[in-house]
Amino acid sequence: MSIDLLFKIAAIGILVAVLHQVLVRAGREDQAMMTTLAGLVIVLSIVIKEISTLFDSVRTLFNL
Repeated sequence: MSIDLLFKIAAIGILVAVLHQVLVRAGREDQAMMTTLAGLVIVLSIVIKEISTLFDSVRTLFNL
């Protein structure tokens, strides 16, 4: 895991938070919620990919 992954997740979080606030203040709460959910799905897909890489490394290490 590199520090780039943490920066990428933090950048997505900041961007989603700003978009959420802008959309809420514009009266578009539904779109704000969808933006938040989309950000969550993106971050979860990144994390799941990294966990998959970890499991593959463990499997290779123990010859499973």
